[in-house]
Amino acid sequence: MANSAELRKSGFWTTVVLYGLALAALVFVLKYFEYRFWIRELRVEVYIGLVALLFTALGIWMGSKLLHQQKDLVTAEQGEPVSTPPQVDEEALRRIGLSGREREVLQLMATGNSNQEIADKLFISLPTVKSHSSNLFMKSEVKRRTEAVHKAKSLGLIP
Repeated sequence: MANSAELRKSGFWTTVVLYGLALAALVFVLKYFEYRFWIRELRVEVYIGLVALLFTALGIWMGSKLLHQQKDLVTAEQGEPVSTPPQVDEEALRRIGLSGREREVLQLMATGNSNQEIADKLFISLPTVKSHSSNLFMKSEVKRRTEAVHKAKSLGLIP
């Protein structure tokens, strides 16, 4: 009985052969139409360009499929789960008592935004941002923005 690596290889080559046959049939159809209808109307360069364009598009599509399969295969072989977005610890949020707006301010702080940029993005005034920040610092028991972001990440409050 063949192992899974041999089965994947045989599946790969089967796919390559099938696509090769499909492309050969397509070239045959194009040549048929060339001789049947357009033999004197279009130049040879047009046909070569069409075939080249078709092969390029098919190659890009097939390459992206193969690379995607290879990436999934490598991830599966390493035993690592497919990347999932980090989850927020809802229990820690309740324990600290952050409001939704304070959490938004914290997330924007974590991305390196200034108070004015946070105010502009959230459509609130600068003093409101400062108020939310001071409430956030008090609830998190920190004194600086960097400490707040570090503590929030360690508690799982922000991804």
